[in-house]
Amino acid sequence: MRRRGLLIILSSPSGAGKSTLSKRLMNWDPTLRFSVSATTRAPRPGEEHGRDYYFSTPEEFRGLVGAGQMLEHAEVFGNFYGTPRAPVEAAMAEGRDTLFDVDWQGGQQIRRSALGKDVVSIFILPPSIAALESRLRGRGQDSEEVIAKRMAKSRDEISHWAEYDYVVVNHDLDRAEAELRTILTAERARADRQPGLNDIVRGLNEEFEAR
Repeated sequence: MRRRGLLIILSSPSGAGKSTLSKRLMNWDPTLRFSVSATTRAPRPGEEHGRDYYFSTPEEFRGLVGAGQMLEHAEVFGNFYGTPRAPVEAAMAEGRDTLFDVDWQGGQQIRRSALGKDVVSIFILPPSIAALESRLRGRGQDSEEVIAKRMAKSRDEISHWAEYDYVVVNHDLDRAEAELRTILTAERARADRQPGLNDIVRGLNEEFEAR
């Protein structure tokens, strides 16, 4: 029974663990497709175009938005981020689920889009603000100025938790991953997401009548 692919949105303030949990879900289920975002920020060490991000100029990015080729887009810390629409729709048609690592703005746009009925949205909360700051510093990627900006923005991001279908508090990565697996398994098993159920039930009824 091929079902229509889901759009699985993971959002959290920076440092709460959504990127790590996204990678763990991909390892758990290799059929998951990770949505590669487009961005105008400069590549970080080790990042590759087309694998980590589609890197573009601001002019190129605006052109894609104007042509309706972005499923969602937002400006974050002076850079543009967005999701190319065509690869997502192709994956859905193939019955493959797409995993999104986006902020609340991107998640909101996707939920309000024409694909919104296929969205499962999950917000990741940190166990404490102290733990959030510790994780940001532990990454060793950002300057003190950037860390301060991310911490200042985290309160606003956390305020949007109630807009999501599910909320997972990341006390422990193993436990959080297990909760995400449970959510995905249950959502995939929903009756309205299994298009072949009518045929199966019809066959069962025919067997009853033939007895």
